[in-house]
Amino acid sequence: MCGLFGLLRSPHADHPERASDALVALGALAEERGTDSAGLALFTGRPVAHGAEGPAAGTADDRRSDISHDGVRVVKGRGAFGGVWGTGLLPLLDAAPLAFGHTRWATQGSPFSLDNASPLVVPGPHGAPGIVATHNGDVEAGLLRARYSLPPATGTTDSEPLFQILARARGTAEITGVLRGLVGRAALAWADRSRPGEVHLARAALSPLAVAADTDRNLYWASNPDWFRRVQDATAVRFATVVMLREGTYLRLTPGDVPARAGFVPTARDWDLDDRVWTGFTPADRDADRARLRHLVVGNATAGPRVA
Repeated sequence: MCGLFGLLRSPHADHPERASDALVALGALAEERGTDSAGLALFTGRPVAHGAEGPAAGTADDRRSDISHDGVRVVKGRGAFGGVWGTGLLPLLDAAPLAFGHTRWATQGSPFSLDNASPLVVPGPHGAPGIVATHNGDVEAGLLRARYSLPPATGTTDSEPLFQILARARGTAEITGVLRGLVGRAALAWADRSRPGEVHLARAALSPLAVAADTDRNLYWASNPDWFRRVQDATAVRFATVVMLREGTYLRLTPGDVPARAGFVPTARDWDLDDRVWTGFTPADRDADRARLRHLVVGNATAGPRVA
């Protein structure tokens, strides 16, 4: 039941530090959905050209890593978000057009390996820059590996093979085709490193995801809609809209443009429906979201689906 949060900046915002404060506050709130590890990816705003991937550089040990890839800096560590975040990152965050955050509650893959911590940097095919990605949920990774020919994985999570597939997908039809084929719980946020001004969000079965816009036209996402209310109470940011995505929603967001939206029918297993999906939710938010569920259900990975 991991926590997702992130920020896609408006290039016209007058006070970038306010959105930065909101993102850090979201990270602190996301600790309620996982403290096995946490991470933050900060984009530089420089698109990475195909075939221009340089070697990653930075420091890493068994508890913390700080790696600069071409176009993005990724800081991860075991434990809570508060142990990963540091004020030394503020100048980069204030300038970043795009930032991804994640707090992990491990379901597949060791909680002690930072190769399993997110955000993940996943290469694209044939030397393409690939994507930076985060996932809340638990999906049938074996089905993905059986269906697709994938390169060797770095870690042992279910998230990595999913994002290896999405790193190859081009266009809405291909992306929703991948999402339609998932079995299990999934909320996803990812960006192509060659397009740092655009983010992809998806809610498949169960795992919650909310999207918000502030009065400066910055866009945010988070695993709990109540976090936005609490951020508004604690910072100078004011939210104009907060929307809880329905299951089976895919969005492509670009600042100032109308979101590109598509729907699909998601599939969960019969044991996925568990109140821990809504960890940290107010009772009203939980009940409202649960009343709108619309996924198919399978009893096991190979059984035929039925409507929830």
